[in-house]
Amino acid sequence: MAHMQARMEDALTQAFAPTELSVQDVSEGHRGHAGFQEGGESHWEVRIRSAAFDGQSRINRHRAVHKALGADIMGTIHALALDIDIA
Repeated sequence: MAHMQARMEDALTQAFAPTELSVQDVSEGHRGHAGFQEGGESHWEVRIRSAAFDGQSRINRHRAVHKALGADIMGTIHALALDIDIA
């Protein structure tokens, strides 16, 4: 498992205790596009399901995920696609 993937999974698991979590490096599909970097870890897709999102708007769920990942991770990656829902 890639270093960044493990960091993202750990951060999201600690913050939300998800019932479902998938963190995928989809960088290769963006080769030649802005932000692509050799070796990957620039473009990500996250699918997460957690009761912690109950009562939150879509934008607040996205903000919560960005906050949980932290400035270090968010400042390192180029793109993050999120699929967030209540468990």
